[in-house]
Amino acid sequence: MSTQKHNDEILSRARASFIGMAIGDALGATVEFLTATEIQHKFGTFKEIVGGGWLRLKPGQVTDDTQMALCIARAITTAGGWSLEGIAQNFAAWLQSRPVDCGDTCRKGIRAYMLHGHLEVPPSKWDAGNGAAMRLLPAALYAFPDKELLSKYVVEQAHLTHNSPLSDAACINLGELLHLALSGASKNRLRRRVDNLTEEFPAFSFTPYHGLASGYVVDTLQTVFHWFFKGRSFEECLVGTVNQGGDADTTGAICGMLAGAYYGMEGIPARWIKKLDQKVLAELEQVTPLLLKARP
Repeated sequence: MSTQKHNDEILSRARASFIGMAIGDALGATVEFLTATEIQHKFGTFKEIVGGGWLRLKPGQVTDDTQMALCIARAITTAGGWSLEGIAQNFAAWLQSRPVDCGDTCRKGIRAYMLHGHLEVPPSKWDAGNGAAMRLLPAALYAFPDKELLSKYVVEQAHLTHNSPLSDAACINLGELLHLALSGASKNRLRRRVDNLTEEFPAFSFTPYHGLASGYVVDTLQTVFHWFFKGRSFEECLVGTVNQGGDADTTGAICGMLAGAYYGMEGIPARWIKKLDQKVLAELEQVTPLLLKARP
Protein backbone atom coordinates (compact mmCIF):
# COMPACT_ATOMS: atom_id res chain seq x y z
CA MET A 1 0.00 0.00 0.00
CA SER A 2 1.34 3.43 -0.94
CA THR A 3 1.99 5.98 1.79
CA GLN A 4 -0.77 8.24 0.45
CA LYS A 5 -3.30 5.42 0.34
CA HIS A 6 -2.32 4.41 3.88
CA ASN A 7 -2.75 8.01 5.10
CA ASP A 8 -6.10 8.30 3.32
CA GLU A 9 -7.32 5.13 5.04
CA ILE A 10 -6.24 6.41 8.46
CA LEU A 11 -8.05 9.71 7.85
CA SER A 12 -11.19 7.85 6.78
CA ARG A 13 -11.12 5.69 9.88
CA ALA A 14 -10.49 8.76 12.06
CA ARG A 15 -13.50 10.52 10.50
CA ALA A 16 -15.61 7.42 11.12
CA SER A 17 -14.42 7.29 14.71
CA PHE A 18 -15.39 10.89 15.46
CA ILE A 19 -18.69 10.68 13.57
CA GLY A 20 -19.39 7.28 15.13
CA MET A 21 -18.85 8.76 18.57
CA ALA A 22 -21.38 11.54 17.93
CA ILE A 23 -23.89 9.08 16.49
CA GLY A 24 -23.53 6.81 19.51
CA ASP A 25 -24.05 9.81 21.77
CA ALA A 26 -27.17 11.00 19.90
CA LEU A 27 -28.63 7.50 19.66
CA GLY A 28 -27.94 6.49 23.24
CA ALA A 29 -29.14 9.72 24.83
CA THR A 30 -32.75 8.81 24.07
CA VAL A 31 -32.61 5.72 26.28
CA GLU A 32 -30.22 7.01 28.95
CA PHE A 33 -31.21 5.88 32.46
CA LEU A 34 -33.72 3.32 31.18
CA THR A 35 -33.15 -0.36 31.91
CA ALA A 36 -32.75 -2.91 29.14
CA THR A 37 -36.19 -4.28 30.02
CA GLU A 38 -37.78 -0.82 29.86
CA ILE A 39 -36.19 -0.17 26.47
CA GLN A 40 -37.47 -3.47 25.11
CA HIS A 41 -40.97 -2.80 26.42
CA LYS A 42 -41.07 0.71 24.94
CA PHE A 43 -39.20 0.27 21.65
CA GLY A 44 -38.60 -3.41 21.03
CA THR A 45 -35.06 -3.06 19.71
CA PHE A 46 -34.11 0.61 19.83
CA LYS A 47 -32.14 1.57 16.73
CA GLU A 48 -33.26 4.96 15.37
CA ILE A 49 -32.09 8.48 16.21
CA VAL A 50 -35.31 10.10 17.40
CA GLY A 51 -34.28 12.48 20.18
CA GLY A 52 -36.39 12.84 23.30
CA GLY A 53 -35.30 11.00 26.41
CA TRP A 54 -34.94 12.60 29.82
CA LEU A 55 -33.06 15.55 28.26
CA ARG A 56 -35.83 16.11 25.66
CA LEU A 57 -33.32 16.33 22.83
CA LYS A 58 -33.99 17.11 19.21
CA PRO A 59 -33.29 14.17 16.85
CA GLY A 60 -29.53 14.10 16.21
CA GLN A 61 -28.66 16.42 19.08
CA VAL A 62 -25.50 15.45 20.98
CA THR A 63 -24.67 15.77 24.68
CA ASP A 64 -21.64 16.38 26.87
CA ASP A 65 -19.70 13.42 25.43
CA THR A 66 -19.36 14.98 21.98
CA GLN A 67 -19.33 18.57 23.22
CA MET A 68 -16.39 17.98 25.58
CA ALA A 69 -14.50 16.08 22.88
CA LEU A 70 -14.96 19.07 20.58
CA CYS A 71 -13.62 21.33 23.35
CA ILE A 72 -10.41 19.28 23.30
CA ALA A 73 -10.27 19.25 19.49
CA ARG A 74 -10.68 23.02 19.28
CA ALA A 75 -7.95 23.60 21.85
CA ILE A 76 -5.47 21.45 19.94
CA THR A 77 -6.25 22.91 16.51
CA THR A 78 -6.31 26.51 17.77
CA ALA A 79 -2.97 26.16 19.56
CA GLY A 80 -1.44 24.10 16.78
CA GLY A 81 -0.37 21.61 19.45
CA TRP A 82 -1.17 20.19 22.84
CA SER A 83 -2.53 22.81 25.25
CA LEU A 84 -3.93 21.60 28.55
CA GLU A 85 -4.66 25.19 29.52
CA GLY A 86 -6.55 25.66 26.27
CA ILE A 87 -8.61 22.54 26.95
CA ALA A 88 -9.42 23.73 30.47
CA GLN A 89 -10.44 27.14 29.13
CA ASN A 90 -12.72 25.52 26.56
CA PHE A 91 -14.28 23.32 29.23
CA ALA A 92 -14.92 26.40 31.36
CA ALA A 93 -16.52 28.32 28.49
CA TRP A 94 -18.63 25.28 27.67
CA LEU A 95 -19.83 24.93 31.26
CA GLN A 96 -20.69 28.63 31.38
CA SER A 97 -22.79 28.19 28.25
CA ARG A 98 -25.21 26.08 30.31
CA PRO A 99 -24.94 22.83 28.34
CA VAL A 100 -27.81 20.39 28.18
CA ASP A 101 -25.96 17.99 30.47
CA CYS A 102 -22.76 17.80 32.52
CA GLY A 103 -21.73 15.05 34.92
CA ASP A 104 -21.06 15.95 38.55
CA THR A 105 -17.38 14.95 38.50
CA CYS A 106 -16.75 16.90 35.30
CA ARG A 107 -18.53 19.93 36.73
CA LYS A 108 -16.50 19.76 39.96
CA GLY A 109 -13.19 19.54 38.09
CA ILE A 110 -14.03 22.37 35.70
CA ARG A 111 -15.11 24.59 38.57
CA ALA A 112 -11.80 23.86 40.33
CA TYR A 113 -10.04 25.25 37.28
CA MET A 114 -12.37 28.24 37.03
CA LEU A 115 -11.98 29.16 40.69
CA HIS A 116 -8.36 28.19 41.39
CA GLY A 117 -6.66 27.53 38.04
CA HIS A 118 -6.15 23.86 38.86
CA LEU A 119 -5.14 21.72 35.86
CA GLU A 120 -5.23 18.49 37.85
CA VAL A 121 -7.74 17.36 40.45
CA PRO A 122 -6.46 15.44 43.50
CA PRO A 123 -6.37 11.64 43.26
CA SER A 124 -9.62 10.02 44.32
CA LYS A 125 -10.87 6.46 44.06
CA TRP A 126 -14.37 7.95 43.83
CA ASP A 127 -13.57 9.65 40.51
CA ALA A 128 -13.73 6.39 38.53
CA GLY A 129 -16.56 7.58 36.33
CA ASN A 130 -16.52 7.45 32.53
CA GLY A 131 -16.32 11.22 31.95
CA ALA A 132 -12.64 11.22 30.99
CA ALA A 133 -12.86 8.19 28.68
CA MET A 134 -15.87 9.51 26.78
CA ARG A 135 -14.04 12.59 25.45
CA LEU A 136 -10.49 11.38 24.79
CA LEU A 137 -10.74 10.77 21.04
CA PRO A 138 -9.15 14.07 19.90
CA ALA A 139 -6.15 13.43 22.17
CA ALA A 140 -5.79 9.94 20.69
CA LEU A 141 -5.99 11.27 17.13
CA TYR A 142 -3.47 14.00 17.85
CA ALA A 143 -1.02 11.52 19.42
CA PHE A 144 -1.35 8.94 16.62
CA PRO A 145 0.70 6.77 16.20
CA ASP A 146 2.91 7.55 19.22
CA LYS A 147 2.03 5.28 22.14
CA GLU A 148 3.96 7.27 24.76
CA LEU A 149 2.39 10.58 23.79
CA LEU A 150 -0.99 8.87 23.73
CA SER A 151 -0.65 7.85 27.37
CA LYS A 152 0.58 11.30 28.36
CA TYR A 153 -2.20 13.22 26.60
CA VAL A 154 -5.18 11.04 27.50
CA VAL A 155 -4.18 11.02 31.16
CA GLU A 156 -3.51 14.76 31.29
CA GLN A 157 -6.93 15.56 29.85
CA ALA A 158 -8.47 13.00 32.21
CA HIS A 159 -6.92 14.59 35.30
CA LEU A 160 -8.63 17.88 34.64
CA THR A 161 -11.70 16.18 36.14
CA HIS A 162 -10.95 12.51 36.92
CA ASN A 163 -7.85 11.28 38.76
CA SER A 164 -8.32 7.59 39.44
CA PRO A 165 -6.22 4.53 38.54
CA LEU A 166 -9.25 2.83 36.96
CA SER A 167 -10.11 5.89 34.89
CA ASP A 168 -6.48 6.28 33.81
CA ALA A 169 -6.25 2.60 32.83
CA ALA A 170 -9.50 2.82 30.88
CA CYS A 171 -8.35 5.93 29.01
CA ILE A 172 -4.96 4.47 28.08
CA ASN A 173 -6.44 1.16 26.97
CA LEU A 174 -9.19 2.78 24.95
CA GLY A 175 -6.66 5.09 23.30
CA GLU A 176 -4.48 2.12 22.38
CA LEU A 177 -7.48 0.28 20.95
CA LEU A 178 -8.29 3.33 18.83
CA HIS A 179 -4.72 3.45 17.52
CA LEU A 180 -4.85 -0.23 16.63
CA ALA A 181 -8.20 0.16 14.89
CA LEU A 182 -7.01 3.24 12.98
CA SER A 183 -4.09 1.13 11.76
CA GLY A 184 -6.45 -1.58 10.47
CA ALA A 185 -5.76 -4.18 13.17
CA SER A 186 -8.03 -7.23 13.50
CA LYS A 187 -10.55 -7.72 16.28
CA ASN A 188 -8.36 -10.56 17.57
CA ARG A 189 -5.51 -8.07 17.95
CA LEU A 190 -7.78 -5.62 19.75
CA ARG A 191 -9.06 -8.40 21.99
CA ARG A 192 -5.52 -9.30 23.02
CA ARG A 193 -4.98 -5.69 24.07
CA VAL A 194 -8.15 -5.80 26.18
CA ASP A 195 -6.94 -9.08 27.69
CA ASN A 196 -3.78 -7.23 28.78
CA LEU A 197 -5.97 -4.68 30.54
CA THR A 198 -8.04 -7.31 32.35
CA GLU A 199 -4.89 -9.13 33.46
CA GLU A 200 -3.61 -5.95 35.11
CA PHE A 201 -7.04 -4.73 36.25
CA PRO A 202 -9.32 -7.77 36.68
CA ALA A 203 -12.28 -5.51 37.46
CA PHE A 204 -12.62 -4.82 33.72
CA SER A 205 -13.19 -8.49 32.87
CA PHE A 206 -16.41 -8.78 30.84
CA THR A 207 -16.76 -12.55 30.45
CA PRO A 208 -19.28 -13.42 31.63
CA TYR A 209 -21.01 -10.12 30.96
CA HIS A 210 -23.25 -9.04 33.84
CA GLY A 211 -25.27 -6.44 31.94
CA LEU A 212 -24.31 -3.37 33.98
CA ALA A 213 -24.05 -0.12 32.00
CA SER A 214 -23.72 2.58 34.65
CA GLY A 215 -21.48 5.64 34.62
CA TYR A 216 -18.82 3.70 36.54
CA VAL A 217 -15.97 3.35 34.05
CA VAL A 218 -15.67 -0.39 34.71
CA ASP A 219 -19.34 -1.00 33.87
CA THR A 220 -19.02 1.27 30.85
CA LEU A 221 -16.05 -0.53 29.32
CA GLN A 222 -17.45 -3.97 30.11
CA THR A 223 -20.57 -3.05 28.14
CA VAL A 224 -18.62 -1.57 25.24
CA PHE A 225 -16.23 -4.51 25.05
CA HIS A 226 -19.00 -7.09 25.25
CA TRP A 227 -20.97 -5.63 22.37
CA PHE A 228 -18.01 -4.52 20.26
CA PHE A 229 -16.51 -8.00 20.20
CA LYS A 230 -19.92 -9.67 19.84
CA GLY A 231 -21.16 -7.44 17.01
CA ARG A 232 -20.45 -8.13 13.36
CA SER A 233 -21.07 -4.60 12.07
CA PHE A 234 -21.01 -1.02 13.29
CA GLU A 235 -24.78 -1.11 13.69
CA GLU A 236 -24.82 -4.39 15.62
CA CYS A 237 -22.12 -3.15 18.01
CA LEU A 238 -23.85 0.15 18.68
CA VAL A 239 -27.43 -1.12 18.88
CA GLY A 240 -26.42 -3.82 21.33
CA THR A 241 -24.59 -1.29 23.48
CA VAL A 242 -27.31 1.37 23.76
CA ASN A 243 -30.04 -1.22 24.32
CA GLN A 244 -28.39 -2.01 27.65
CA GLY A 245 -29.65 1.39 28.80
CA GLY A 246 -28.00 2.97 31.83
CA ASP A 247 -25.48 5.62 30.80
CA ALA A 248 -26.35 4.90 27.19
CA ASP A 249 -25.16 8.17 25.65
CA THR A 250 -21.65 7.52 26.95
CA THR A 251 -21.51 3.77 26.32
CA GLY A 252 -22.87 4.61 22.88
CA ALA A 253 -20.28 7.33 22.29
CA ILE A 254 -17.37 5.10 23.31
CA CYS A 255 -18.62 2.12 21.32
CA GLY A 256 -19.27 4.43 18.37
CA MET A 257 -15.74 5.80 18.36
CA LEU A 258 -14.21 2.33 18.60
CA ALA A 259 -16.52 0.67 16.09
CA GLY A 260 -16.18 3.65 13.76
CA ALA A 261 -12.39 3.36 13.75
CA TYR A 262 -12.68 -0.38 13.15
CA TYR A 263 -15.42 -0.53 10.49
CA GLY A 264 -14.70 2.79 8.76
CA MET A 265 -17.06 5.24 7.09
CA GLU A 266 -18.56 2.60 4.83
CA GLY A 267 -19.74 0.72 7.91
CA ILE A 268 -21.80 3.58 9.38
CA PRO A 269 -25.47 3.52 8.29
CA ALA A 270 -26.28 6.52 6.09
CA ARG A 271 -29.61 7.04 7.86
CA TRP A 272 -27.77 7.80 11.10
CA ILE A 273 -25.36 10.24 9.47
CA LYS A 274 -28.32 12.10 7.91
CA LYS A 275 -30.02 12.38 11.31
CA LEU A 276 -26.97 13.78 13.12
CA ASP A 277 -26.93 17.51 13.91
CA GLN A 278 -25.44 18.87 10.69
CA LYS A 279 -23.47 21.66 12.38
CA VAL A 280 -21.81 19.09 14.61
CA LEU A 281 -21.15 16.83 11.62
CA ALA A 282 -19.53 19.70 9.70
CA GLU A 283 -17.22 20.54 12.61
CA LEU A 284 -16.23 16.91 13.06
CA GLU A 285 -15.35 16.74 9.36
CA GLN A 286 -13.32 19.93 9.68
CA VAL A 287 -11.29 19.16 12.80
CA THR A 288 -10.43 15.50 12.18
CA PRO A 289 -7.76 16.04 9.49
CA LEU A 290 -6.40 19.01 11.46
CA LEU A 291 -5.91 16.82 14.54
CA LEU A 292 -4.00 14.22 12.54
CA LYS A 293 -1.77 16.89 10.99
CA ALA A 294 -1.28 19.07 14.08
CA ARG A 295 1.58 17.15 15.68
CA PRO A 296 5.03 17.99 14.22
